[in-house]
Amino acid sequence: MEFLEIGGSEPFRSYWEMYLSRGLLLVFVVDSADHNRLPEAKEHLHRLIGTNPILPLVVFANKQDLEAAYRITDIHEALALSEVGNDRKVFLFGTQVTENGSEIPSAMQDARDLIAHLAADVQ
Repeated sequence: MEFLEIGGSEPFRSYWEMYLSRGLLLVFVVDSADHNRLPEAKEHLHRLIGTNPILPLVVFANKQDLEAAYRITDIHEALALSEVGNDRKVFLFGTQVTENGSEIPSAMQDARDLIAHLAADVQ
């Protein structure tokens, strides 16, 4: 399995659609504690998935360990995930980096297994 990570800042956005057309699924990461950028993340997410109505979507709501972080239900609402289409597989995971970074949280292990399963189903 091959992953391609493309950053979310403005200079990288022009590459998104070029690579997405060859992808088996989209993994979209948002900062749960950056409330001001969630509307922008929603806009870009919906634009990306609008080109392929069945592309599976995995969303990581990162930084769940921070006090200011929106919880999963808030992220689901802020990104309007209920509007992404009935034929699309959608998964939302709350994630965080452990303090020393050496331990992989169980949610990330579950996400890894899910991504592998989804990729295998598409091929």
